[in-house]
Amino acid sequence: MRIAQILFSQGFGSRRECAGLLQHGLVRVHGRVIDDPHEDFETAGLDFEVQGRVWPFHASALLMLHKPAGYECSQKPRHHPSILSLLPAPLRTRGVQPVGRLDEDTTGLLLLTDDGALIHRLTSPKHHVPKVYEVGCRHPVDDAQLQRLRAGVVLDDDPAPVRAAAAEATGPNSLALTLTEGKYHQVKRMLAAVGNRVESLHRSRFGALSLGDLAPRLWRWVELSELG
Repeated sequence: MRIAQILFSQGFGSRRECAGLLQHGLVRVHGRVIDDPHEDFETAGLDFEVQGRVWPFHASALLMLHKPAGYECSQKPRHHPSILSLLPAPLRTRGVQPVGRLDEDTTGLLLLTDDGALIHRLTSPKHHVPKVYEVGCRHPVDDAQLQRLRAGVVLDDDPAPVRAAAAEATGPNSLALTLTEGKYHQVKRMLAAVGNRVESLHRSRFGALSLGDLAPRLWRWVELSELG
């Protein structure tokens, strides 16, 4: 693929802006300045530099962000900054968007991608992708609440019971809840349905992925093989 097309596909601006990066000697491949927009490169495994920062080529972008509290999962936020503001400009330019949403006060693992088919696969309830939430509760968590969460509770907008794939106490006022679907404010509404209230909410796993040592506000690339 021509280097100018590579830059354009990876979100480094319009075709004219990408040509300007090359013209001004701001692009390197294997340490060599590239100024010919027509020079071809094999994209598989390609790393290139733009203004001194190394970028790996990804035909489709998939990344994990450790979402902090106080950010909205929206391109047009209303009351808080968008989580997209935590990403570099090229990722925003190429149109990555959240895979599902976390409330502004919820923290933890958030996936983002520019692959619409992948978003559908990861969010469709038909595919039963498990997501684990660490929940801090206002009131003590007892066995009766856990049993009801696993058996299924009815939310006010759907007569069909919503069940947790797993619900385990992790402390006197905390639990780990595993869900395989995503409804609006689902964790908060499920806890309310069993007589408790969510005080803090953190997503620690998405499918086979966990945050590991990724610090809040930071992101990293994710390979498809990591999804399990």
